[in-house]
Amino acid sequence: MRSGIRAGARGAALLAAAGLLITAVPASAATPPATEPPADVIPGATTETPALVDGIREAADAGARPADAAREHLAARESRYKIAEPGRDLAPVQTLKRGAEETVRLQQKHKGVPVLGGQYVVRMETKGGKRVVTGTSGKYFTDLATGVTPTVAEEVAVRRAVSATQSRLGGHRLALADARRAEKREQPLHGTAGGLVVIPRGEGVLTYHVTVRGTHPLTGAPVLQHVYVDARAGFPVLQYSGIKTITPPKAPTGKALSAKAATARAAKAPADDPAAPHPGMAGSGTLLNGTKVDLDVRKAADDRYVLADHARMAAGSKNALTTWDARDKDVSEVLGGWPADLKEFGSPTPQFGADATDSGAVDAHWAAGQVYDYYKRHHARDGLDGRGSAVNSLVGVTQFGMPYVNAFWDGTKMVYGSGDDDYKPLSADLDVVGHEMTHGVVENSANLVYAGQSGALNEAVADYFGNAIDVTQSGMAMDHPESGLIGEDLCRTAAPRACALRDMNDGATTSKNFLGATFGTDNGGVHLNSTVFSGALWDMRQDLGAELADRIVYKALTEYMTPLDGFTDGRNAVLAAAKDLGVTGARLNVAKRSFNAHGIVAGWEDALGVDSDELFGKLNISGTGVQAGGGWWTVAKSNDDGTEPYSVYAGRADGKGAPKLISPNDGRYHVYPATDGKTVVWAAYGAASVDVLSRPIAGGPIKRLYTSTTTDVGGLRVDNGVTVFESLGFFTRHVVHLRPGDTKPTYVDGNDDDVLTALPSIAHGRIAYAKLYPEGGDYRLGVELLDLKTGKKTLTERLDEPQTVGQTGLNGSNVFWLTENNVADDGRMGIRRANLDGTGTYDISSEHKPGALIASDLTVSETAVTVNATLPDTQYRNETLPKNWQLTTDGSRQERVSCNRGEQLSPAALDGTKVVWIDGTTGWTNLVTRDRPAGRCG
Repeated sequence: MRSGIRAGARGAALLAAAGLLITAVPASAATPPATEPPADVIPGATTETPALVDGIREAADAGARPADAAREHLAARESRYKIAEPGRDLAPVQTLKRGAEETVRLQQKHKGVPVLGGQYVVRMETKGGKRVVTGTSGKYFTDLATGVTPTVAEEVAVRRAVSATQSRLGGHRLALADARRAEKREQPLHGTAGGLVVIPRGEGVLTYHVTVRGTHPLTGAPVLQHVYVDARAGFPVLQYSGIKTITPPKAPTGKALSAKAATARAAKAPADDPAAPHPGMAGSGTLLNGTKVDLDVRKAADDRYVLADHARMAAGSKNALTTWDARDKDVSEVLGGWPADLKEFGSPTPQFGADATDSGAVDAHWAAGQVYDYYKRHHARDGLDGRGSAVNSLVGVTQFGMPYVNAFWDGTKMVYGSGDDDYKPLSADLDVVGHEMTHGVVENSANLVYAGQSGALNEAVADYFGNAIDVTQSGMAMDHPESGLIGEDLCRTAAPRACALRDMNDGATTSKNFLGATFGTDNGGVHLNSTVFSGALWDMRQDLGAELADRIVYKALTEYMTPLDGFTDGRNAVLAAAKDLGVTGARLNVAKRSFNAHGIVAGWEDALGVDSDELFGKLNISGTGVQAGGGWWTVAKSNDDGTEPYSVYAGRADGKGAPKLISPNDGRYHVYPATDGKTVVWAAYGAASVDVLSRPIAGGPIKRLYTSTTTDVGGLRVDNGVTVFESLGFFTRHVVHLRPGDTKPTYVDGNDDDVLTALPSIAHGRIAYAKLYPEGGDYRLGVELLDLKTGKKTLTERLDEPQTVGQTGLNGSNVFWLTENNVADDGRMGIRRANLDGTGTYDISSEHKPGALIASDLTVSETAVTVNATLPDTQYRNETLPKNWQLTTDGSRQERVSCNRGEQLSPAALDGTKVVWIDGTTGWTNLVTRDRPAGRCG
């Protein structure tokens, strides 16, 4: 299954399966002195520190620095805040001054180590030589007690982070491209350690933060992954993408994707020299919609006129808004880096012509100025960081020379794709530019973690301001039917609504539409679920008026929200900001009704229902899967707050009896379990090695079957005492098996460096696996069967030359697998079957048929084939999230296993049509089952 942390409906941001679920617990507020008004306190969750304190005016030290005054306030009211030593445990991050108001952001540290998302905000006001505290908010985690001395070597953490990312992105397939990388020793991903971080689960989990960069091993798409590796056992416990795109990234379409291997360069963007002359002048150009606009340009040393606007920040930082020509750049070259030969978009005259229009450069440059002006005029904000930082926009980016239909903020700059036959360059809509630049504003204020609910809140705020800027500039009324659309001006031929990326006024974005998803899918639903919150903000803007609503949301973002805030925290922040701006009575009720109408109320998560039967709840695991056999299931599970390393459990598929703890509680992560109903096998990740262990379900000693200090393991299966798994290196994948009593594993491919084998299954004395092997001077892909009794190996008959092969499955009559011949069809895969002697190959579901599934996993019983797959679609919605689909073994019938909303992963077949799987509908990672398919679900 694809790896990922569960992102769900409950709590603040990194939710249930991420182990960062926040549930309400009583918080004690201090009794204020009689001379002070009583504080309005919203209790924290899993912490005694209040989530929000409002309605106070408590004296603070007017002579101290703002950060010192803020920490003194927290220390003086320890009975309210439960922060014993703010001076030691809270480090200043930022002080925002707006007139008499001061907002101080403080980063929590535990024994000197930063706490992920642990940030507390103190709001103050200084007038007439006096300073008062007017409110506080955020998350300070009071239960942290973990030690901060790692036992895993940093290089081991980096290696496992890269390996986990590689497995998460490409581990569900074996591809022809893998042979080329192995042959050339090309590693598409590399990791950089960023120091220790405490993840605030329970008493805390000490981790290494590793940033993994490079290209997707299957699609070639850019990768920037944040991976947090347990610093005591070396297992990745949290990972999510750091690329903030306007839409969920998809694989590029067109020709095969191995034409180019680009490497991002680590150089920084060139800085302007404030002392150097930058003569500004008026230029002009034409937007892609045909409107002629004025542009601020300058004359460069080579006598070209370039899109560099020095006028807007001339009186302050003297930085520029610059638009760069990236039409010859691959997206992987510009992500997180700055190509040395990149040039400003130029023209021989100040009047920029068709070249600049068609590339989207005129739109990007003009729109960047409009967004800058909006924040300066309406919110007195000077640039994305509030201090006049340079604004850099790259236009015309492609992917492998093919169109790139997306845009993103990568932490330093805006990048706009080239567009294609249907979409204009992505800079051609002001709300898209406003969206991406607002990501920069968010990063320099609340810094909402881009995963789960906090990530959806990040996207919602970016959508809100992108739309607000666009609607304000165009003069469109809020009651216009298209006023809530994002990206509607990108269409080349279709009507605006037909290709709009989102609609904040779709009338359906309530919490009941929330989609539980892993962090491997849309970062836990950051785009899928954003309109739940942005829809509420849009309603408020329509009902309260644009100017007031924009001030409220901006104030909430910059002065109230903190990195791990979720929807309920966001609601509280907006309402508190509204009251701070003097909104009371009927107008405040309007704001409350906006959130109520979208279902953002306390306890909204409890309304999420399921049509499956729960076997084991609140797993709190990251991508370790479930397997089943012999009437039993087995799965890994952490404790309820996600603090403990994972343990392996086994239980009866009929739900009778309590689950059995199989693995020892020894500080290692026990993962990837499999069972045949008699024995459980699994991998144990420790500080220096990975072991494969086994134990009878009935009880007995634990046996160590295999140990590795240099490679990872995955894909474990067991049948009648024979264990099979993958040994995984950066350039190698080998299927190995162990018979009872074996002291050394047997490689099905002889451990040959020229051969890769993967994705094994085992049943009835046979092992099936995908095989990539050299033949006739080239490489070929196929599926091979190994008869354990005779040792005979048989390649199944081929129907075509597959480009990728997916998971295999065996029953008593046939072998099944996933296959892909056409890599230009958005990942659609066929489901292929052959006899056990390798003959009779045919597709029970062709990848070329209409509606073919984009499958990533497969499991079989004697009468059914179940695949985990998404539907090909142009939109991300519930129907296109990974679901479990079941087919008869001849493909004559295809049905959904469950109609649950949200993401379903890792199906494991039992007898007949019964399947167990990991389900994220409720926001938790739950192990669930159904006896029979649910039907069409539509």
